[in-house]
Amino acid sequence: MRVLMISDVYFPRINGVSTSIQTFRRGLNAAGVETVLIAPEYPMPWTRDDEDGIVRIASRYLPRDPEDRAMKIGAIRKLRSTLSPRRFDVVHIQTPFIAHYQGVSIARELGVPAIETYHTYFEEYLYHYVPLMPRGLMRFIARRFTSSQCNALDALVVPSRAMRDALENYGVRCPMQVIPTGMDMDRFAAGDGARFRAQLGIAPGQPTLVHVGRIAHEKNIDFLFRVLREVVKRRQDVVLIVAGEGPALVHCKSYVESLGLAKRVRFVGYLSRESALLDCYKAGDLFVFSSKTETQGLVLLEALALGVPVVSTAHMGTADIVKPQRGTRMAPDEEAGFADIVVGLLNDPQTRSAMAQEARTYAATWSAAAMASRLIDYYRAAIATRASSQPELSAQRTG
Repeated sequence: MRVLMISDVYFPRINGVSTSIQTFRRGLNAAGVETVLIAPEYPMPWTRDDEDGIVRIASRYLPRDPEDRAMKIGAIRKLRSTLSPRRFDVVHIQTPFIAHYQGVSIARELGVPAIETYHTYFEEYLYHYVPLMPRGLMRFIARRFTSSQCNALDALVVPSRAMRDALENYGVRCPMQVIPTGMDMDRFAAGDGARFRAQLGIAPGQPTLVHVGRIAHEKNIDFLFRVLREVVKRRQDVVLIVAGEGPALVHCKSYVESLGLAKRVRFVGYLSRESALLDCYKAGDLFVFSSKTETQGLVLLEALALGVPVVSTAHMGTADIVKPQRGTRMAPDEEAGFADIVVGLLNDPQTRSAMAQEARTYAATWSAAAMASRLIDYYRAAIATRASSQPELSAQRTG
């Protein structure tokens, strides 16, 4: 089987979509499924892609979102003329922008299923980027936009049950399958938290919280800073490490200053996923999270895989991870209540130790190999469905 993937984002741009694509590609390739990924070029310096099967497309700057790039449609069209003879079996779209429309068009030209993974909860996302529009109107637009795109597909992959239920409520009627991004546990077997603490001037026994993720308004990070303000009232030596960058970074630094927490927060920017990021996770006594827009919440699983207990609210995709409370504690959407849980665990190293052991065991149940196998089965079902509805195309492809 050969799968053509297309995405508006990929490494070196670090986010959950990039991580999901990489994890699934590795799992698919290990299972004998060949993948080719179409993704944008970035101006960031790097020598070469360290993965096979990546086709970089010339891209342009996005004024309101400088971290991301828009692939040039003309460059994709030139590439498309070379695709037909390669006989792909599936087109798997990863993002709902240029990649969606070009991906659907390519799939129709090749006569293969168009499958898309729904990574982003746009109902909440769009409001933060078009703040002058009424929230109700933006929610309506996001739902219509999403249902229109999804109903043009042959099948849809969703990373959580909550996201599937939301899309059904939107009026999405194409087949949907819940297939979360899996965990490659071998990649989360290291991490030197003590070294990372020392680099930041954090004492070995100093209580430390960690948050990893894109620094964006829809991630609800301001809430965590207010939680920290409550925690500091009872643990004045606590530190919060915030890893990541994004459009809300300047705002977050200013907000921390306004709360009088500048000495209690360390902003460390983007970190290498192969080394420094693992060290950062391991530096924490607890991982804290409060986003309401995650379709899965991969950073929670990464923290758990490294044996770092998680305290998080439970919204959308994070609910599937947090609610079993295996290495996790589900926190309320209220600063004092969230802080109570954090302080209780910081004051109870024995419970934290038990949670750390349980966390890694629980993370291992989200196997990358198992999720890749489920995706392959879903591909096969979509191929069979399309072949049965268009037997003449199937005969041409196998003839």
